[in-house]
Amino acid sequence: MRGITNRSTTRRTRAVLGTAVLVCAVTALTPTAATAATAAADGSSVGVERISVATDDGHGAASITPDGRSIVFKSLKNGPGQGGNEVYVHDRTAGQTRTEPLSEGWTPAISGDGKQVAANAPFQGRTPERIQQHSLDLGLLPVVCYRCNQPSLSTDGRYLAHGALRYPGLLRNVVVVDRNGGFETVAALNSSAPARPSISGDGRYVAYQDLAHQTEGVYLRDRTAGTTSAPLEGPAKSASLVQLSDDGSKVVYLSGSDTYVHDVGSGTAQLVPNVTGVAIDPTGRHLLYAPNGTGGPSLVLRDLQTGADQTVSDQPATAEVDSVSAGGRDVVFQSAVDGIVPGDANGKSDVFVRRFS
Repeated sequence: MRGITNRSTTRRTRAVLGTAVLVCAVTALTPTAATAATAAADGSSVGVERISVATDDGHGAASITPDGRSIVFKSLKNGPGQGGNEVYVHDRTAGQTRTEPLSEGWTPAISGDGKQVAANAPFQGRTPERIQQHSLDLGLLPVVCYRCNQPSLSTDGRYLAHGALRYPGLLRNVVVVDRNGGFETVAALNSSAPARPSISGDGRYVAYQDLAHQTEGVYLRDRTAGTTSAPLEGPAKSASLVQLSDDGSKVVYLSGSDTYVHDVGSGTAQLVPNVTGVAIDPTGRHLLYAPNGTGGPSLVLRDLQTGADQTVSDQPATAEVDSVSAGGRDVVFQSAVDGIVPGDANGKSDVFVRRFS
């Protein structure tokens, strides 16, 4: 899945597109420094690279495509008319960062192919939210909905999963919109709490959370079979969703003080105790987590098959869903700590990517 980049808020009907295609501007936010001097087999550097160079209140809410080429992130400067909340996509191959034509993007999501970006934003400065979507091939797409948020995109951007409030009672629906026409209501929940939907790369599976009393847990919808799983939960009898892997094979959720990685094929769950799961790589093999408690690294990447851990950051840092590329090769994160790379002394939150091989 691609999306749901802000845990605090927490990832089409057919429309005729105009002939004009909006072209994104290339900004001056290209990275300027990297730490490691070692090189991978393809000649690229292995270590930490700064993707953003903060000029306002910093940048964050970053996620990366499965191939590690494109990284979406946003400005942390809030407020309409202040030039804040811009959404950017950095192309690591081209070494350029483009500005997306989305107004006040809060929770940007990127498709697996890097060609589409969706973000929710306030509608006319009010609390109700809308989702905007931009395609490099098609330009700015029609607004998907109002009173909706938490976008999550399939690999080609055809399917967009999101949460939407319904009347009466402003209760939450989980919806999947097909850009080729039509939509499906995956779930109608009995609370207004964030559902945090997460869609697989092919659009078949949608994971979401239901925080209503007596139904609290994480669910998985198979849109092809038309079935929904029983609630996934740990011994605490409650669960909240982290994300679904792109291939639809693993569902990561939190229960109590532990993280669980549910295997869809076998129906079993792997316990990762006393850590907070943050993201999983597209293949479902590598888990990014934050150790509970103080001391030690802030972000760690675990190979779920071998149990081996690699430190992503030993300085205070955070990360979002979709922050790990395929095979655990790259991890994107944000930190306000100076000195993570040489020359970084702006005192603002910046976006970094660590490459392991």
